[in-house]
This record gives sequence, C-alpha cells and structure tokens, in this order.
Amino acid sequence: MQMPAPDQSVIARRGAIVARLRAVLAGGAGKVIDDPVEARAYECDALSAYRCPPLAVVLPTTTGEVAAVLKLCHDEGVPVVPRGAGTSLAGGSMPTADAVVLGLARMNQVLDVDYGDRVIRVQAGRTNLSVSEAVSEAGFFYAPDPSSQLACAIGGNIGMNSGGAHCLKYGVTTNNLLGVTMVLMDGTVVELGGPMGETPGLDLLGVVCGAEGQLGVVTEATLRILPKPAGARPVLVGFDSSETAGECVAAIIRAGVLPVAIEFMDRPCIRATEKFARPGYPDCEALLIIEVEGTDAEIDEQLALIRDIAARFDPVEFRESKSEDESRRIWLGRKSAFGAMGQMGDYMCLDGTIPVSALPQVLKRIGEMSAESGLPVANVFHAGDGNMHPLIIFDANRPGDLERVEALGADILRLCVEAGGCLTGEHGVGVEKRDLMIDQFAPADLEAQMRVKDVFDPRWLLNAAKVFPLDSSASRRETRRNAA
Repeated sequence: MQMPAPDQSVIARRGAIVARLRAVLAGGAGKVIDDPVEARAYECDALSAYRCPPLAVVLPTTTGEVAAVLKLCHDEGVPVVPRGAGTSLAGGSMPTADAVVLGLARMNQVLDVDYGDRVIRVQAGRTNLSVSEAVSEAGFFYAPDPSSQLACAIGGNIGMNSGGAHCLKYGVTTNNLLGVTMVLMDGTVVELGGPMGETPGLDLLGVVCGAEGQLGVVTEATLRILPKPAGARPVLVGFDSSETAGECVAAIIRAGVLPVAIEFMDRPCIRATEKFARPGYPDCEALLIIEVEGTDAEIDEQLALIRDIAARFDPVEFRESKSEDESRRIWLGRKSAFGAMGQMGDYMCLDGTIPVSALPQVLKRIGEMSAESGLPVANVFHAGDGNMHPLIIFDANRPGDLERVEALGADILRLCVEAGGCLTGEHGVGVEKRDLMIDQFAPADLEAQMRVKDVFDPRWLLNAAKVFPLDSSASRRETRRNAA
C-alpha cells in the first residue's frame, strides 16, 4: 500500500512540536505520548496489514484541548489523524510518519440526556454499546449496532457512517445523528445540527457524517435514542446454497416485509463459529438470522409471512426462538463471527454494498473468484440492506499472499460497483479502497468532493492520504501547503 513521503521538515522539528503539545495539554498525566515503544499501539487500526509509527500521540479530554492541539498543528504544518477506538477495518486511522494521532478515547462522558425529546449528548470517544447502556434502565436504546459495538467509538461511527445488524429497520448513523460539535483544523469550534435535527440552510451535518475525518474532528455528538420495542424474536433459516439464501432475502424484501435484521453466514463462517462459540447452528451451506419486533401478535404475523416465503426455497431448517436463551444462542454465532474467523488464519474483511436483488448472482461470482484465485472467502454480512463483508483468508507470513488478497479484494469491490452497488457500506474508504474510487466516481465527481475538503481543511492536514486516490490528492495537498 503506497503512502506519501513524510514531510521531513516536520520530522526534524519533532522535539519542539512535542514540547509545544505538552504545553497546551498541561495538567494531565500521559496526554502526550512520544516514546516510540508506547506509540506503537497507534501505528495501525484493525486493518493491521498496514502500519506506520506516528510522530506523536495526544489524548485530550475536552473540546477546548482538541481545539488547542489542532491550532498548534495547523500553525506548524503538522498533519493530524483523528482516532476513536482504532477499530477501523479500512485503515481509516493509520498515521503517517509526520502525523500526530489525536486519540479521543478519554473523551467518553455522557453530557446530557433528554428522555422527553429522546436525545442523548455524548463525547465522541464513548463506545457505541455504552450509549445504549446509559439509557437502558429508562427503557431506551441507541439503534446503530456495529459488530464492534463493544469497542468502537461514536466519533468513529460518525466518521464512517457505521450501521450494524439492525440498520435495515432503524437506519445507519446518519439516520440517528442529530448534531455534532466539531473542531476545524485551524482550531475553530463549530456546532452543526442540534437536538431537533432539522436546521435551516445546507445539510452540513450530512456532509460531515461519513467524511472519515477529512473535514474536522467531531468531539461531541447529539444522538437519537428510541424506546425499546415491546419484544423481539429471531428465526434461523438454513439453506443448501448461498445463492438460494440470497434469493430468499430478495423475496422477503420484495414482499414488503421489514424485519429489524437479516444476517447472512455461509458454510466456512458457520463452521468457524461452531468451533469458536458453539451456538448450535445447523449443518448447511448458508443460513439467515431474521429478527422481527413488536407485540407478540405483530411478531407472530410477521414470522408467519417469513415462514411462507422461506418455504418456497426448501430450507434445510427453520428454527424459531422460543426463549431468551435460544435467541441469545441464535445471535451468539453472528456476534462472534469475526473473532471466530481469526482462528482460520489472517483475513481481510471487505465492505461492498449491492442491491439486494443482486445477492444471488454476486454470491455465486464471489465463489467463482475465490476458486480462481486459490484464496478461501467466507461471507458474513447484513443481507437486508446488501452490505456485504467477504472475508478473504490468507497467511500474512507467506510472501506474496497480501498482494494476492489485495488483488482479489479489489476485484470483488469492482464487482459490487458493476452490480449497481458501491465500494463501502460502513467501513469507509480509508487507505484500503482509496485507489478504487476511480472505479465508482468520474474525475469531476472526485474533484467536487476534494473541493469540499478545500473549504474545511485548506492545507489538507487532516487524515492525509485517505479516501481520495493518492495521485490526485498528493499533488493537491502539496500545492495547497505551499500556497499557505
């Protein structure tokens, strides 16, 4: 993975820059990390195949401290990489050698809760799951639920517009984000949106959500919370082929049924999760976990429709949960899938999105591509909205394997675009898909996106070398830095 050459003038001034960072973050132990050994923890995110030690790491606790750090780095011409929990699977928080990593993990407080208006305001470093935990006793929850929700941070969720298993019914982060406090690269603090969500003028909140830290650093977020449903019940449906499972998903969506979640797992993933978590899944080529919500009567009605639809595809098994423990076990394997797959070896997790109607053809073609490349591919993903997560299994210690994985991954993502989809659903572009952006966007489209960054970050110091193709962004970044 190619990265731009670091700014040697910044590296040469490292000692002075670190001293100034310590001065603006005075009064807090360990807020600046410059020891190379300690900084290694920040040299990559969950896309660990690519890594680079940063210039330094800062760990602020307030919006004011973030503003002070950004202003200092702006004045010194130092690139900054925002980092939440480091769970990005696309290299979204990987630093460059001349960059300061701005970690938000210590900004994890609940600032305000308004149950009447159904909103919660939190610092951006708070973990996804802990938002729901903070309002659970009052009967509320926060809907977006990425698989990494135990660890991933709200700021990162906003940067990547993350979704999760329940996004089919409740939407992704942008559908549940009402407002943010954001610090621009020059230290200016801005407020976008608000508790009511609707504000006049341009939808700048919509621009920021999914911008991958290119425009500013979100420090606080106002989120929509929802009353817990009266009840929920999952069913597990097994099939004798992945294509048939895909056809069933398309039929459910076409029928107008709206489950809260439809999750897909194929045989390699089923086997791995059985070995890892023993959820008791059937012996089949593919399975769906379909969950519906509502009163008992509403649940029964929805599941009857789903049972009738599934019956057209001769399922190997149709298992309806009869208890909370059985529901937990049905979801256990899916929630454990990514950890379980790690037992099979190294893997790269992709993130392409396709129309649901294209699932059968795309799944078949991915199987063919896997056989052609000689690299195993397992599939586990949010089938209801077509957000696919093929996992390519390889040996990181075998010379040439990483390059083969990159080539196959690029071909799979191009397949998603050709099928009428896009390069990412929730993981973001980062460095992983950066140079594939030309396969989805015309040069004029990319130019328009980069001009938005010009406005928010004129010197191109925020999250450098991400999102935009390197040959386009490198020259632009150099030109604008020199102009400054």
